Amino acid sequence: MEISAKNIRNLAVVGHSGEGKTTLCEAMLFNANAIERMGKIENGTTVCDFDEQELARKSSVSLSLAYLNWKDVKINLIDVPGFYDFEGEFNEAMRACGAALVVAGANGEVTVGAEKAINLCLRAKKPLVVFINGMDKENADYAGTVRALQEKYKGKIAPIQIPIMENSKMTGIVNALTGKAYHFTNMGPEEIEVPETYRRDLEAMQFSLMETAAENDEVLLEKYFEDGFLSREDTIHGIRKGIFSINVIPVMAGSALLNKGVINLMNEIVKYMPEAAERTALPATDLKKDAVVGIECSEDAPVAAQVFKTTVDPFVGKLNYLRVNRGVLRAGSALLNPNTNTVERVNTLYIVRGKKLEPVPALVAGDIGAVSKLANTGTGDTLCDEGAPVLFDPIPFPKPVLSMAVYAAVRGTEDKVFSGLNRLAEEDKSFVVYKNPDTGETLAGGQGEVHLDIIKKKLKSKFGADADFRTPAIAYKETIRSSSTAEGKYKKQTGGHGQYGHCKMRFEPCEKDFEFAEEVVGGTVPKQYIPAVEKGILESLPHGVLAGYPVIRVRAVLYDGSYHEVDSSEAAFKAAAELAFKEGIKNASPVLLEPLSRLKIAVPEQFVGDVMGDLNKRRGRIIGMDTQDDMQVITAEAPQGELLTYATSLRSMTQGRGKFSESFARYEQAPDTVLQNLIR
Repeated sequence: MEISAKNIRNLAVVGHSGEGKTTLCEAMLFNANAIERMGKIENGTTVCDFDEQELARKSSVSLSLAYLNWKDVKINLIDVPGFYDFEGEFNEAMRACGAALVVAGANGEVTVGAEKAINLCLRAKKPLVVFINGMDKENADYAGTVRALQEKYKGKIAPIQIPIMENSKMTGIVNALTGKAYHFTNMGPEEIEVPETYRRDLEAMQFSLMETAAENDEVLLEKYFEDGFLSREDTIHGIRKGIFSINVIPVMAGSALLNKGVINLMNEIVKYMPEAAERTALPATDLKKDAVVGIECSEDAPVAAQVFKTTVDPFVGKLNYLRVNRGVLRAGSALLNPNTNTVERVNTLYIVRGKKLEPVPALVAGDIGAVSKLANTGTGDTLCDEGAPVLFDPIPFPKPVLSMAVYAAVRGTEDKVFSGLNRLAEEDKSFVVYKNPDTGETLAGGQGEVHLDIIKKKLKSKFGADADFRTPAIAYKETIRSSSTAEGKYKKQTGGHGQYGHCKMRFEPCEKDFEFAEEVVGGTVPKQYIPAVEKGILESLPHGVLAGYPVIRVRAVLYDGSYHEVDSSEAAFKAAAELAFKEGIKNASPVLLEPLSRLKIAVPEQFVGDVMGDLNKRRGRIIGMDTQDDMQVITAEAPQGELLTYATSLRSMTQGRGKFSESFARYEQAPDTVLQNLIR
């Protein structure tokens, strides 16, 4: 089949976890004869779920690709996991796809996952179609689900099908755009007369679609006002235009598990979803002109592609999934990676169906494929013709919302654990490994408990390394509230030279983390020993007198002391300073400081009360509230120690609809109860 951007559809399959996205991909592949039989998730035999973790959990944990050919069109499917922890995978899919297929359950409501998927598609300006799945289930409610969608997305939802129901089971559909009805058979849909009982519903739906079509085209609007109706061709043209401009979201129905309504869906995807050639120009930086330009989806131009996903396998090596945005990418070509300023040789190109890689000589503009063994290329990187260098915008990834301290479960395997985690961070950009400079712990940051659990299990299965994830330490500090004086005398007499150092010091609060000054008069402490006194204090600062935490915001002043002509040394004065520090800090009203975080929490209005009540329990302070789109954004401060599992709690309180970002605010005195718990 001759492939060009005109006959390619790139479709991200998104929605709530467990609604049947992977099963729908399986049915589509089967209908297109891309596979001989439909696999099942419970048996671990589907094309798109092949990772060890996916087989164990019976749900997708990373995006996967599969392609099929239908009616002379190549459809690239990107199966995206639906669980909240995998927003990074969603963002990768949005960069690669031209449109989205949202899979929603027929349960009479808009599930959280479907709502989030639709909102993110609208924000990413991706045309979309909703497939209401599960019409084979006992209490399937197509009409109720459509009403819930229409209520949520006023003016956008356009159902184009009416399910034909017999004994609460879907046996066929009526297509309102074509006016045709189909009965489902084992051989596929068979055209029938529109049943009498559905004619009135069909007329009402066709009238509604005419209005929607007219609203999306000025010429059609005039025609509709003059004639009072639109022809079928005009209606289809207006709907297609509305889909392209994301003003119309068509809704269809079926059962992926029983492969009912899926062929009709495939026909509509080919007919109504945008061709890769129709993609709006992608913004990129022309590196020669140092200007932002639009990259058209043209084959007759220098090649430019972007990597949207990287997988790392200890046996296969690194595999980069990419979309060709311009030109023709050929095997054997050398391409510039402007992100790393290196030239990469593309030895073999592949098209992908699950874990199966098929070598191809070239990929045209608009197509999706993979390339292996690129040394210096990762997710988000651009690959382009050296003579026409361009740079695509990076893919946005969510910041970690849950961090755990990482230790090797088996002593001596630290290198194996941390190198494995760094390889996984290369694969999954929503996961990070970093060191906390205050506590010295290495932290693994991810999108939630499930995400970090999968990382831990991948580390074991891919790299044979066992990690122990623990609650991270909080970087408490200590300081003083008043001034005090202290004397440190270090005197040691042995057989030969003795040791003698004596200093008198004053300790007082200050704004800086640490300040040292000397006010010695008359040389009571010789100048050569003053740096040793400062060093002694500096080495004492990491260990406070209350609970052993670092001491900050202290000014230490050396104002007097004495020395011995023979026995004094730098070591003796350093030891004397340490003694003075312990006594002086103890007498200067020491207090414990805890780190405070600044929070920005976005939640739907109905959950604001619960979230504020929960913040109060966490000793949080509300600073302000704002409205952004349809969300309330709460700005607050709370102690870091109270927020270790906040991501999980917020999801639970808001049914998964809430999001938050956290940043360090400042240190503040901790209540006595916190200190007592730490001491205990």
